[in-house]
Amino acid sequence: MLKRDGSDPELPARAALARVDALHTGLTQIALEGGDLEGIAAEVGRVLDVGIAFTSTDGRERASALSDELRTLLAEQDLVDPTGRLRVERMGADGVAVAGGEARTLRVAAGGTNLARLVCLRQGARLAPDDVRALERAAAVAALLIVREEAVTAVETKYQGDFLRDLLLRRTADAAYVAEHADTFGWDLRRPMVVVSAELDPIDEPVSGEQRRAWQKRFSAAWRQVCAGLGDGIPTVDFSSEVVTLLPVAADRDAGPVGREIVRRAVTAVAGDKGGGRRQFSAGVSRIAADVDALPGAYGQARRAVEVGRRIGGGGNTTFFDQLGLHRLIALIPDPGELRSFVRDALGPLAEPTAEAAELRETLQILLDTNFNVAEAARLQFFHYNTMRYRVSKLERLLGPLSTDPNLRLDVAVALQARKIEN
Repeated sequence: MLKRDGSDPELPARAALARVDALHTGLTQIALEGGDLEGIAAEVGRVLDVGIAFTSTDGRERASALSDELRTLLAEQDLVDPTGRLRVERMGADGVAVAGGEARTLRVAAGGTNLARLVCLRQGARLAPDDVRALERAAAVAALLIVREEAVTAVETKYQGDFLRDLLLRRTADAAYVAEHADTFGWDLRRPMVVVSAELDPIDEPVSGEQRRAWQKRFSAAWRQVCAGLGDGIPTVDFSSEVVTLLPVAADRDAGPVGREIVRRAVTAVAGDKGGGRRQFSAGVSRIAADVDALPGAYGQARRAVEVGRRIGGGGNTTFFDQLGLHRLIALIPDPGELRSFVRDALGPLAEPTAEAAELRETLQILLDTNFNVAEAARLQFFHYNTMRYRVSKLERLLGPLSTDPNLRLDVAVALQARKIEN
């Protein structure tokens, strides 16, 4: 029945139903025609008059239909981190107020597993219940596409991983075979590269194997997505416990700084602001490999860099092989017992895990750094000069004539560095 003013009270409901039906028809067509997330985002945005983005579970954008105005609005509301990650954890399923409207996220899931996030932004008005139901339908269609895409990707990455592992372990000697398969994958191996080995840092708390696999899967996807944004033809594969990437660099006198810059950009983008459930990781970076033949050696350098870097500085660090210095040689010692024995022999009581020994090791390192300049060492440690003289006397009683014997100083200096790796 019409109201007295001639309006139809059921018109809004019919309009909402029409929008949902139109969206359902559009999404069905996209799915049947083998469409992608970009197509779904565009269709949802058009029908519901909203901004849409599909992201990874931690907020890294995969596809979107967001205008520059909406992106600016998200940034102004601090819903985007410096690397471009959408801070999905700040929006939530109930949404947050934005410019008279709202931004909210919905889970894109299948079989109880979170696959992605759907981010919706509307200016000027909140989302109606019918809009939310339409978004849930869109999320369900997106889940189907992602499951299909991941099934194909799993096969491709397994094949790519096997190929790159054989290449890095010198199991592939035929240059023509390497070039043919690299071209098939869309990889460019005809340029100077650095090998980056990245590993999630271990944690003390008990974690199921399923959870670890989920973390590794997300970590690997992050590296692939970031590297795709850095340039074309960058190989990035998952070796189960590590992600290996071959980043292109300039092969001239500035190659070192340029190589470090692209690595830092990649690491920064993958790490983000640690929000959205991202895990801390360590990375090791090789010297520049001029061609394919140099890649196996470069991979060994990257592996050594990540291992030694984690021992020296703990987790969450990026270590360049060129910066390892003496630690490169120490890491080559195959017998850990021999290394511990050398440290004990050279440092004596200072090798003990006590607070007093730690304080004396710190003083000894500063004295070595200042070439046993007692006044400068006292200033750096905020000690009185006489206090530092007393410490020097104590160190020489324990270790020998450090101030006059350069060979002894060399032994204890190496032992201090070896102790960092040993621990």
